[in-house]
Amino acid sequence: MTPLLAPDAFLSPLEIDEAVHRALAEDLGRAGDITSVATIPEDKQTRAIVVARNAGTIAGLPLVAAAFRKLDSDMKIEAHARDGDTVAAKTNLMTISGNARAILTGERTALNFLGHLSGIATATHEFVRLCAGTKARIVEIRKTIPGLRALQKYAVRCGGGFNHRFGLDDAILIKDNHIAVAGGVRAVLEAAKAKAGHLVKIEIEVDTLDQLGEVLDCGLAEVVLLDNMDVPTLKKAVALVNGKLVTEASGGITLATVAAIAATGVDIISSGALTHSSPSLDVALDIET
Repeated sequence: MTPLLAPDAFLSPLEIDEAVHRALAEDLGRAGDITSVATIPEDKQTRAIVVARNAGTIAGLPLVAAAFRKLDSDMKIEAHARDGDTVAAKTNLMTISGNARAILTGERTALNFLGHLSGIATATHEFVRLCAGTKARIVEIRKTIPGLRALQKYAVRCGGGFNHRFGLDDAILIKDNHIAVAGGVRAVLEAAKAKAGHLVKIEIEVDTLDQLGEVLDCGLAEVVLLDNMDVPTLKKAVALVNGKLVTEASGGITLATVAAIAATGVDIISSGALTHSSPSLDVALDIET
């Protein structure tokens, strides 16, 4: 069978299994799929095609396969694409052969995952395309659906993007409220540096060039988040940093603005919209009759 995972992205099989199990349990409830049980013979076999109705970048095929195999362990899966592929409209993605009840029961769970994650991958792919020729990397942030973060971040990788921190525990990111409570830029950076592990990076958010100057004077951060700055201000900020820190532009990034932001020379462009606002890709499951 064709590999399903994107070649340059990892998604734990434990995450796949947990997500699929939870979604199927939610759908099957207490009595199972009473419609399919009432209308389809128990031993009926069928064949179905998963198709992308619109053009886009694919993510979520491993969850499609897992959903059907959890309902019928003998389900035969033939993949015609893999995650990370950009396909035209009406492209067949997967052929599924097996128990008809299982296919009908798993259909909505499988398509929900595939449409949602492919929507994220498609939006990411477009952001990446618009930044071609610059050094800017497109990343998401923590504005994810609870319980689906690993999947959504994987979808960003399928679209050619990169990942920001996965949670509060894998990097120090000092936001404006941390600065306010800690008593200022220098105070908060000194406190963070004193307690950070040797493998933990420190990033700090700034809203103004004056704050950026304070960060540079301290010399304690490794990454600076330039929050909601317009393009002229971003250019000045990148010039001030002059390679001393990794620069990240964030706040209100759209398809209309991302190319100009990338052209300022920032290293990273982060967008919460990738995971919380990307429209689902239109996908379908068609039974072969």
